[in-house]
Amino acid sequence: MKKKIVLFLVVQSLITATAWAQPDPKTTTDKFASLLNYIEYMYVDSVNSKELTEKAIISLLEELDPHSTYISAEELQEANEPLEGSFDGIGVQFNILHDTIMVVEPIQGGPSEKLGIRGGDKIVSVDGVNMAGIGVKNTDVFKKLRGPRGTKVKVGILRKGVPGVSTYEIVRDKIPIYSIDAAYMAAEGVGYIKVSRFAKTTTEELRKALDDLKKKGMRDLVLDLQDNGGGMLSAAIDMCDEFLDKDKLIVFTKGRAFPEEKTNAKPRIKGRFEEGRLVVLIDESSASASEIVSGAIQDWDRGVIVGRRSFGKGLVQRPVPLPDGSMVRLTVQKYYTPAGRCIQKPYEKGLEDYEMDYLKRLKNGEFFHADSIKFSEKDKYETRLTHRTVYGGGGIMPDIFVPLDTSENSKYFSNLLRVGITNDWTMEYVDAHRDELKKKYPSSKDFISHFMFSESEVQAFIQAAEKKEVKFNEEEFARSKQVILIRMKALVGRGIYENESFYEIINELNPAFKRGMEILVNGEFEKLPLGFDEYKMGKSKAKK
Repeated sequence: MKKKIVLFLVVQSLITATAWAQPDPKTTTDKFASLLNYIEYMYVDSVNSKELTEKAIISLLEELDPHSTYISAEELQEANEPLEGSFDGIGVQFNILHDTIMVVEPIQGGPSEKLGIRGGDKIVSVDGVNMAGIGVKNTDVFKKLRGPRGTKVKVGILRKGVPGVSTYEIVRDKIPIYSIDAAYMAAEGVGYIKVSRFAKTTTEELRKALDDLKKKGMRDLVLDLQDNGGGMLSAAIDMCDEFLDKDKLIVFTKGRAFPEEKTNAKPRIKGRFEEGRLVVLIDESSASASEIVSGAIQDWDRGVIVGRRSFGKGLVQRPVPLPDGSMVRLTVQKYYTPAGRCIQKPYEKGLEDYEMDYLKRLKNGEFFHADSIKFSEKDKYETRLTHRTVYGGGGIMPDIFVPLDTSENSKYFSNLLRVGITNDWTMEYVDAHRDELKKKYPSSKDFISHFMFSESEVQAFIQAAEKKEVKFNEEEFARSKQVILIRMKALVGRGIYENESFYEIINELNPAFKRGMEILVNGEFEKLPLGFDEYKMGKSKAKK
């Protein structure tokens, strides 16, 4: 059944301030308003006009493209937080364990850390109201602990080894949401940076990470954009500017109501990493801003892209405020890489078909075999310097394909993930052994190099899983044992040390990371058809 024509008319009544596209109000605004009035006064049952209007907007936007979205006034602040790079609150990362709020770690520089709240503390009350054993959910915690900057909240803390409940009065403050999850030296001369989103603070975080790694001897870089769904276009442009020299084109955008706009690297400002070998990791969840960065790097032959074909989002949204405080993120332009590629995958068959793309890729074998991906002649483009063939029309195709590794998967492992026992057990383990582990392993490097679970600890984990109705299967456990134990070790490392510890450990299970490191270490990078000798650290200098 076709959607009623009203769904196609509502948006113009709500964005009439858009001067360059004013429709005839007699055919849009008045028409929708009249129909809504008829429904309110004549329809057989009572109706909620606000709810009808919101559903109409949502349905209308679905007819346009998959990425134009409506955000209600109530949801707007929460939706903007990842892009703003901060929120107001007390500054803790938490999990709910056994119906109790457990602090995983305080956020560095936040009000909780300054007061001495630490990982393993249990928040049992907020402003005198019991929060333990009541079926508390994440949303309940947000409502209680978040609030305007400068307001106060009293939390009751239960700490292991300290009798009774300690009360802390916390003054809420701006809490940063970090874009960079990890930055560390992955090998001698090789830095690693994991970027999870593109937000207002991403550029500042990236520059600091690059400066810190250079001080530690970084000459080459692995930039990890796997699972990065994108964010702000400006942050992606700034990131490219750190890697591309002179005034090289980074991206250009075009839209029906907007002139073509080109953005180039800043020629007078030297980027933090314009020299040195660069590897960029992407996968099927790398989208939007991630694709701008990887596309620009690839088109200028600046580095090598490793992994699997990216998501394929080449549409630019602009926030359009509505009168009631809600907002529409409306697609207004398409973006194009320096070679002229629009990497937006097709969406003409509708939202449902678009959302099935992941399953289609899986079914077609794309995650396992590069030759299962078919591109037409019109999808072929050339890089700007060496004229290598690259592809548009649906994501960034990597230079070096890395298949999804399922060799250590098993039903037993999947069941462990499904019930969440790995997270719960490691949280309890950290809570019970925190001081002991810190004493035995004074630094994360010590922990990463020497820590192993004992056989009795492995058996305790298996028994805890049994209690969660995950029946032990010896053959499947043997197949997945390495994956299970490395994940558990990574979670323990994050619970005791910095977030970098988690990635240093978990990257043992990351085939794209291992392949990227291999390219840098075994001399394969120099054999790739890239553009600038000066980007291959030391080679051009040796010629002089």
